[in-house]
Order: sequence, then C-alpha cells, then structure tokens
Amino acid sequence: MVPILIVLVWSFGFSSTKPSSAGAGAGAGGGAELCSRGIGRRQISLKLGESMPSVDEDNVSTTLNWRGRLRKPNKHGGMRAAAFVLGLQAFEIMAIAAVGNNLITYVINEMHFSLSKSANIVTNFIGTIFLLSLLGGFLSDSYLGSFWTMLIFGFVELSGFILLSVQAHLPQLKPPQCNMLKEDCTEAQGFKALIFFVALYLVALGSGCVKPNIISHGADQFKKEDPKSSKKLSTYFNAAYFAFSVGELIALTVLVWVQTRSGMDVGFGVSAAAMAMGLISLISGTLLYWNKPPRGSIFTPVAQVFVAAFVKRKQVSTTNAEILHGNQNNANRTTSSNVYRLFHTDKFRFLDKACIKEQNGANLKESPWRLCTVTQVEQVKIILSVIPIFACTIIFNTILAQLQTFSVQQGSAMDNRLTNNFKIPPASLQSIPYIFLIFVVPLYETVFVPFARKITGKESGITPLQRIGVGLFVATFSMVAAALVENKRRISAVDSNKILSIFWIAPQFLIFGLSEMLTAVGMIEFFYKQSLDGMQSFLTAMTYCSYSFGFYLSSLLVSLVNKITSTSSGGGWLSENDLNKDRLDLFYWLLAALSIINFLNYLFWSNWFTYNPNLSPNTIISTLNSSHGDDLESLSSSKHIGADNVIP
Repeated sequence: MVPILIVLVWSFGFSSTKPSSAGAGAGAGGGAELCSRGIGRRQISLKLGESMPSVDEDNVSTTLNWRGRLRKPNKHGGMRAAAFVLGLQAFEIMAIAAVGNNLITYVINEMHFSLSKSANIVTNFIGTIFLLSLLGGFLSDSYLGSFWTMLIFGFVELSGFILLSVQAHLPQLKPPQCNMLKEDCTEAQGFKALIFFVALYLVALGSGCVKPNIISHGADQFKKEDPKSSKKLSTYFNAAYFAFSVGELIALTVLVWVQTRSGMDVGFGVSAAAMAMGLISLISGTLLYWNKPPRGSIFTPVAQVFVAAFVKRKQVSTTNAEILHGNQNNANRTTSSNVYRLFHTDKFRFLDKACIKEQNGANLKESPWRLCTVTQVEQVKIILSVIPIFACTIIFNTILAQLQTFSVQQGSAMDNRLTNNFKIPPASLQSIPYIFLIFVVPLYETVFVPFARKITGKESGITPLQRIGVGLFVATFSMVAAALVENKRRISAVDSNKILSIFWIAPQFLIFGLSEMLTAVGMIEFFYKQSLDGMQSFLTAMTYCSYSFGFYLSSLLVSLVNKITSTSSGGGWLSENDLNKDRLDLFYWLLAALSIINFLNYLFWSNWFTYNPNLSPNTIISTLNSSHGDDLESLSSSKHIGADNVIP
C-alpha cells in the first residue's frame, strides 16, 4: 500500500516551494522583523516591505514545508497529506492493539502472574501509554514539532516490540512452562521480569508520545480559517477513527490469530513489522506536510498568568473589561504569531487581575510575570474550563479497561468453537465493534452529518459536547449487558455444568463500540478546537490522558473491591483465578451504576461550559474579512512572551 501511495505522490509532481514574492504594505517600523521561526537549521524571517503572505491565506497560522519555507496551499496540506498520517494511525494502532488486547493471556500463561495482578499489569501499561501522551504533546508544541516527535518516538516504540518478540522467543528469558489452573507456578522475577517490563514500557513511551501528534499533525493539514477546509477538519476526525477501526480490526483478527497459532514471539514480531510500515507511511508524506514549528515552553505563559494573578491578588477586580491589557473585544486582529486574540469572558474573574496595569505614574513596562494579555488569561481559562469535561470521561475509559481484561478472560471460560476445527481467540471478540464501525463511521459521515447539519447548522452535525454526552450514556448499557451475560454464564457453569457460546458476550463489545465512536471522536474534536496554535498537541494529549486515568482507576477499583468484599471465610469478588468462583457480574453492575452517575455529572458540566466566541470558525472568517486591509505594524514575534505580546 505504501509504495502505491509514494507513486501517487510523485505523479502529482510536487516540487519544493519558494517563499511568496507578494509584497506587503509597509507600516511603521518597516524594517522591523515580524517573525522568526526555526526548523532544524533553517530559519524563516519576514520583514515589512519584503515577502509577506496575504493575510487571508497564510497570515493566520504559521505552517512551513519540509524545507522550512512558507507553505503554498495548493501544493501542501489537505487530505492528501493527512492520508499519510492516517497510514501511521492505522499501522500504529494495529501494532499496539495486537499487543495490548491479548497481553493478559501472555502475562498469565507465559509470565505466570495471577489474574488480578495480570489485569493490573495490563491496565497500568495501557494507562501509562496514555499518560505519556502529555509528554509527547509537550515536546511537540515546545521543542520538536509533531513530525519529529512522531519519528523519534516511533522508533522507540519499534524497539520495544522487537525486544518483546526476542523475550517471547527465548526460553531462558521466561519462567519455566506451567499450567496456571492446575499447578502452583512461579511468576517471572529478577532479570526475566526486568526484560519484560523494559520492553513493555519502551512500547508505552513510544506509543504515548506518538498518539497525540498523529491527530494534531493530521489536523494541522487543514486551515481553520478556511470554511471549506474547516468543514473537512470534522471529516478528518471521522476518517482518523475509521483508520483506527481498520487497524484495530486487523489486530484483533489477523494478528491475534497469528499470536494464537504461531506463538506470541511471532505475534510481537508482526506488531514490529506493522509499526515499521507506519513509520514508512509517515516519512513518505514528508514533501506534502504543513509543519507548525515549536514555540518554546508552552507552560511558561500559563505559569505567568497564575504568578501575575497571585502577585496582584489584592488588586480590585475591574468591571470594565476594556481597560484590561491586550483586550481585543472591540478590535480583534490577527498577529504574526499566527493566532487569534481571544475575547474576554467573565469566568474565573480572579485571573483577570493578571491583566490589570499598575497605576504607578511611571508608565514603565511591567514584567511578563506581572502583566499578561487577555489572550494569555483566556487560554488558561479554557484549560481550566475543559478539566471537568475531561474528568467526566474517566469512568468511560474505566469501562473500556474491562473489555480489554476481564471480558477477555470471560471469553476464555466460554465455548469459543466456531466450527469443529476452528476456535475464536477470546481477544478477537473485541473485533466485533470494529467490524460494525467499519460500516457505521462512513454512514455517520455521509448520511447523519449532512442530515443533522441541515437541522442544527453545525459543521459536524452535532456539537462535540453533544456527541460525547450521547456516547457516555450509551456506555452504561455495555456494562448492563456484560453483567447480565456474566450472571447467566456463571449460573450455567456452576449449576448446570454447561458452557455458553462465546458470542453471548458480543453485545457488550458492540454497544461499547458505538459509544466509543461517539465519545472518542467528540473528545478529540472538542479538545483540538479549543486550543490555540502552539498548544494543540498538548490539549489533544489530554484526550489520551483521560484513557490513562480510566485504566488506573480500573486497577484501583479492582483492589478496593477485593479489599472491601473480602471476608474471613473467603476472598473478594475478583480475588480468585477462576471466574466461576468470582463475582464479576457484581463488579460490572457497580461500573454500570458509576457510569450513569457520571453521565448525570457530565450533563451539569457540559451545560456550564461556554465556548470562547473567537474560537468558532465563523468568528475567524469575519475577523479575516475585517482585518484584510489593516495596517500590519502591530505584528511581532511571540515565541518569547513579553508584556506587550500575545501568546501563541
């Protein structure tokens, strides 16, 4: 597939681009440097009276081609560039899903850890992947850029897959073979355990830093200020989930089947090969990408707001927003920092003190740690505002953790024969929702979105918050179905000595798949659109961080439930290695109750949340139209924040 894509790219005859020669009108300070952005050893420098892209096309977001030169919209970016990023999305999820979704089987059968400990190892591993996405987002926005972050940590992930394959292949790196159900087996310890965890967390480090940048780098190929391109951005998010579904489907069918038939060593090797293909796909699109350069530490301007607000905590809050430093309610303009100045909002008014100038009569410039712009403060307000939405998705991901751990073991205790000669690997049950979603996602994009768009007027049909809410509500029924089926399976096995077909647990996977399509894509679109240039990878990483907290919460719940439900005569609900002795059904009912409570909590916070009006595409377009002929003298570099600068 990748060689075909390369041929198609070259058939378009893409050539390196040169800076635009269109001159810009000179304003005051015509020789002053407007912006300076470095990528590798190349640096772009624009001056008034020299090469300046037109305001309506290139002045809104600084994106450069692979040579470090200004982009050309007709030759770079768009869906054709994003397609190579989607290739990495499909191959990377294929590699990591094949490992993560069947890892519990390997940990129990090969490493000989107990069921509850194995479940915690898996959930901690997956949780760490998503927690490390914050590191990937920070490095991308601050220092490396999304492309180089993906490339570097993609090879780190690849090395982890290779090491896992080597350990699974060599008997001297594993405990002696043993049947966990019939014997008292010795779990992996010492050097053998060290090799396993080093390999596992190399994969976690690489995958965690790659994931948020796949989404943000692909989305960066579309211009939010262009209404047509902005509409394609919503399509891209659905396409990204479609690529995710294809990768998951192949992982949970073909790759898991390879692991079952040929051994985990071969399975891990195939994951390594898939990751290598993903990196080839990423590199193949190098000539087409729009690359947003890093802007220095993204935490510095955020910290400045809190420090300035604390220093001026005794200042009297003003009711007149017009006197706040850098307020743009009346004259909203773009800058060469290529961001939009945000409107002032009334939430978190205590932070507004960071924008109040000290009236000391000296008219001296204040330190950026004592005086911030409205845009700086509003970006911090946005971050604080999305935290409750973020928190409401944690329970959702705790439910996801069960489908990758206990539900797999649930399937292992059921009849998995499709025919007399073919058995379905329990981990492959997770492919059921993705088979369904392969058809549902295109229908959602081509049928539901246009229909809903006519009714609501929203580009994506329904708002990201509405999409998340529906998904959270649907997720509850996944755990209800799981509890009912597990109760029936246990009664049949204990009382009647009958084994139910493995397809009985298909509904819980199917329902959650629909829920995940709504919630996951809604989260990514919501967080990406709420961020300004320079923080998009980091805020997108918050989506994955929710997965992390969900999986960690799963581990905590398992331990708490076992401790609370244990008695002097026996263990807790999940303390045995035999599901016929455990009460997994009651644990599922607990999660269903937590899910419905979480949904009600989400309704409150989603109603409380308000969008900053200047982040909407309509506002962006009107801003461009109104400022097209404005003087450009106010443009200045914002990589290093000063009292009179607007943060990126």
